[in-house]
Amino acid sequence: MKDTANYKDYALLSYHHILGVHNLEIFERAGGYQTMKDCFKKDPEAIKEEVKASGLRGRGGAGFPTGVKWGFFSKDRKALKYLLCNADESEPGTFKDRYLVEKNPHILIEGIIISAWALGIQKGYIYIRGEFYQQAVILEHAIKEAYAKGYLGKNILGSGFDFDLYVHRGAGAYICGEETGMISSLEGKKGQPKLKPPFPAIKGYRGLPTMVNNVESLAAVPWIMRHGAAAYKQWGSEKSPGTKLFSISGDVNKPGVIEVPLGTPLKDIIEIHCGGMRSGNKLKAVIPGGSSCPIFTADVANIVTMDYEDVAAKGSMLGSGAIIVMDETRNMGDVLKWTLEFYHHESCGQCTPCREGTGWLESVFKRRDKGQAHKSDIDLLDKTANSMRGQTICALADAAAMPTQGMIKAFREELETYVTTTAKK
Repeated sequence: MKDTANYKDYALLSYHHILGVHNLEIFERAGGYQTMKDCFKKDPEAIKEEVKASGLRGRGGAGFPTGVKWGFFSKDRKALKYLLCNADESEPGTFKDRYLVEKNPHILIEGIIISAWALGIQKGYIYIRGEFYQQAVILEHAIKEAYAKGYLGKNILGSGFDFDLYVHRGAGAYICGEETGMISSLEGKKGQPKLKPPFPAIKGYRGLPTMVNNVESLAAVPWIMRHGAAAYKQWGSEKSPGTKLFSISGDVNKPGVIEVPLGTPLKDIIEIHCGGMRSGNKLKAVIPGGSSCPIFTADVANIVTMDYEDVAAKGSMLGSGAIIVMDETRNMGDVLKWTLEFYHHESCGQCTPCREGTGWLESVFKRRDKGQAHKSDIDLLDKTANSMRGQTICALADAAAMPTQGMIKAFREELETYVTTTAKK
């Protein structure tokens, strides 16, 4: 992972240079949990307004304003409600939430407690990806430390506020990263998304109001409450304020997790923060936000800034901030094949356009393996992908369709050559 010593002033990695900060005692010495104590003296509505004023947007992929989402939530502080932290980080190329949990679980727990206090929630769950065994152990230990200190449980620090927090391990299903699929899994059911509306904020876990936020989103709350919304907005742009964690993998010299202001040029992330391209090779393509996002050619990657608006304007999505860098040695046909295999495997099968469409995309593209492919297969892929978009309960069908169409748009000639390499004449 990248050295974070230069990021001490930023919101999320501000503690990561401190050795042993995953332990509660050391986290407290660095100022941890003081913001939580201060927030117990504040009106919960004022906390919600501060988060809203900060412009913090959900860091799980959708980018919906966190404070606005909180505004939809029940204000009845006596009713049973739930907070669900989404740590089911299953998007290929994404590992920033895992990094946060490993290095500083208490910044997440503090953010969860502050958020629960603001929203009047009594119980919370951290739903963590099943493969993250060690990270789950780290969280369990940190939660035990917080209970022992009186930061969790009954009447926290004499505030009259009760809040219990649990870790729930998933079983490795990509679809459980979608909030309603996650809720189904938490309820002991098959991990399948639910129709919306009603949204989880109205009817979620066990049919009760449930607020679902991403790890990174919740971990940003303490900094915002400590320094204020205006300080948070010193970074980024008007519509994409603050800093963002990016997971960078692929053909760079220094892959890892970095925190930079939103709006940082992608070119700077690659050349400055990641030490440039590996082996001196040329940049060929970049996936900017995880495998479900349309790909950028090198020409676009060299001019795009990493914020929600500019990435969208250039034809892709910021997503989870998973930057996958590919050099000139990479074959785009192989990249698309692996992508289609993944989404077909991960479809829960609930919706016909996704269940059949993801399988059809994979099988058509793999005609090449049997020497049965034709150049026209690329048009068929494009047409099939287009018919899948916006037709299902969740966005998994779109997650397969968008990179397919994006790859065709950016690298059609290469894909046509790829599929016809072994085609029958």
